[in-house]
Amino acid sequence: MPKLKPETIWPTPEEEAQINGGIAADPDSRELDDQWFAKAKPAGEFFDPKTYAALLSLKRRPGERGPQKRPLKVPTTIRFDAEVLAALKASGRGWQTRVNDAMKDWLRTHSAV
Repeated sequence: MPKLKPETIWPTPEEEAQINGGIAADPDSRELDDQWFAKAKPAGEFFDPKTYAALLSLKRRPGERGPQKRPLKVPTTIRFDAEVLAALKASGRGWQTRVNDAMKDWLRTHSAV
């Protein structure tokens, strides 16, 4: 089980009982037993080869980005005067996006070379 954040809120015993009661009352939610696992098959045996290959193509490693709505930005390092960086960060969340937009605007009016 992954390590939980310190601010994780655990259900009280009463809440836990209510949750478990709801699970027990749901006919579509049953606990999987040894008999169920004995019948289970690996995905490669269960799905046809084309479907299995499509499923594998969706798998990503931890931290790997999936398809993006917008083009991926390129990480870089830039040096600012300390007071400039402090003012940018003080402007709040999204300051890097605003710097990116300002650079795009500058490029529209200046030669890139």
